[in-house]
Amino acid sequence: MSTLRWEAGLQLALMLLSLFVVLPFLWVFAASFRSQINLLMGEFWFEPTLTAYREVLFSRTSTFVANAWNSLVVGLASTALSLLAATLGAWSLYRMPWPRWWVHLLLLWSLVLQMIPPVTLAGGWYVMARAVGLDNTHLGLILAHATLNLPMALWMMGVYVRDVPQELVEAARLDGASNGVLLWRIVLPLVAPGLAAAGVLCFVFSWNEFAAALNLTMRDTATVPVSIAKFAQEFEIRYVEMAAAASLSALPALLLLLVAQRWIVKGLTLGAVK
Repeated sequence: MSTLRWEAGLQLALMLLSLFVVLPFLWVFAASFRSQINLLMGEFWFEPTLTAYREVLFSRTSTFVANAWNSLVVGLASTALSLLAATLGAWSLYRMPWPRWWVHLLLLWSLVLQMIPPVTLAGGWYVMARAVGLDNTHLGLILAHATLNLPMALWMMGVYVRDVPQELVEAARLDGASNGVLLWRIVLPLVAPGLAAAGVLCFVFSWNEFAAALNLTMRDTATVPVSIAKFAQEFEIRYVEMAAAASLSALPALLLLLVAQRWIVKGLTLGAVK
């Protein structure tokens, strides 16, 4: 009986804690169907309207659709670049005859880079991008996002590459497989779940990244977070349009996380228990 009470209390506590996460999203979603006056007056009951969504998606002054396309291009390209570099880097670290202290030092350095706030790097990236003509371009932002996501991808892919059976690698080498064939035919199929998990996280982080996008882009190349921030102007804050844009921007990341939830959990917990 005490066990049942403990489990029931634990479930209730988890449900209450989840409300702190879910309620802000529900409030933003509900605000997107309000009018600006109704929202500012704080009225609880309101008549739903799609005015904010029409303004965000179809207004001539709104660049949200173009910015969403920019986010998609930058997210996919930076994710592919991060996964490529992380997979090759993990293979080099765990399958090449590097000194162990060098491997640990590089992983530690990548962990330190992951903990650095992007806003502290944005100024330096802007100066470098402007010097080589990559400011206000997709390529400059792709390189910045790939740099931010590479440490996390390297750690995740390292776990999967490390667990590839050495017997398979040696058998492929005895059959005359080159490094390229070995990676393409043997390693990649085995680490596919890790690629999926790391890819989803890299894309979501790129989709939501704000500091680098704000400094490296302008109107035509801006991404979704920058587009949402533009609704807060000097003399007016368009709350309902901002809520509608935020609700729309959450859909791609939410769908990806729901589809790849199993791979993400496996990628984050693999190696924790042997």
